[in-house]
Amino acid sequence: MKDKDLQVATATPAPRTRVQGRRGRPPKSAGPSGTSELILDVAEDLFSKHGLHGVSIRDVANEAGVDTALLHYYFGTKRGLFDAVVKRRSEILNIDRMASLDAYAREAGDQLTTEGVIDAFLQPLLYWGEKGGPGWKHYFALISQANANPVWGGETMARYFDTVIHRLIDLLKESLPGARDEDLYWAYHNLSGALTLTIGETGRLDRLSDGLCRSGDLKTAYTVMTRFAAAGFRAVCARA
Repeated sequence: MKDKDLQVATATPAPRTRVQGRRGRPPKSAGPSGTSELILDVAEDLFSKHGLHGVSIRDVANEAGVDTALLHYYFGTKRGLFDAVVKRRSEILNIDRMASLDAYAREAGDQLTTEGVIDAFLQPLLYWGEKGGPGWKHYFALISQANANPVWGGETMARYFDTVIHRLIDLLKESLPGARDEDLYWAYHNLSGALTLTIGETGRLDRLSDGLCRSGDLKTAYTVMTRFAAAGFRAVCARA
C-alpha cells in the first residue's frame, strides 16, 4: 500500500469541527461540499453505533448543528443519507481492493495461490483500518452491522460490494482448479463472517482470551484470517 499512500490519502474525509448555521441553510463558514461532508461524518458515526433504524434525521441534524431541512435538501430521505454514507467509502475501498487483486494477478501469473489472492483482497482493509482514522473505524463498524442484518443489510452489501467479491471468487477459482462454484461461495460466506467480525473491533476477543489477543491488533488478525480462510477454501473445495 505504500506506493498508493499519496494517491489515496486525498480521498480520506478530513476531520471536521461542528459548525453552527442558520436554519435551513448551509453554515456560512462551510460551502455545500463541506457541509454535506460534515453531515456524512456525523451520520456515519451515529449509524455505526445505533444502526439504520436507531438514528433519525433529527438526531443527525442536532449533532451536526444544522437544520433538518438541510439534510432533506442534500440527501432526500434518511435512507438516502444512509446510502450516501455507505457509498462514500465503498467507492474508495472497492477501487483499492480491485487494484490490489489485479496487481497480484499480474505479478503471480499462472502461479496464483489461495493465500495470495485472499491477502490481496484483505490488504486494503488492513491499510484503512490502521491508517484511516476514526471515520474509517466508524465505517467498518457500520459495515459489520450491515453484513449481519437480514432486513436492510443484505441488499446494502450486494449493491455496494458484489462486484469486487465476484472478482475475488474468479481469482480463487483459478487458484483452486476444479472447485465447484457453490463450494467457493460457501467458503466465502465463512470468510465474510470472519472479516466483518474483525473489522467491527468489538473487543469480544479481548475478553474471551483474557487479554491474550486483541481485536485491535489488525496485522495479526488479517495474517491469521488469510491462513485460516485459505485452508478453509481448500478443505471445502477438496470434496469436488
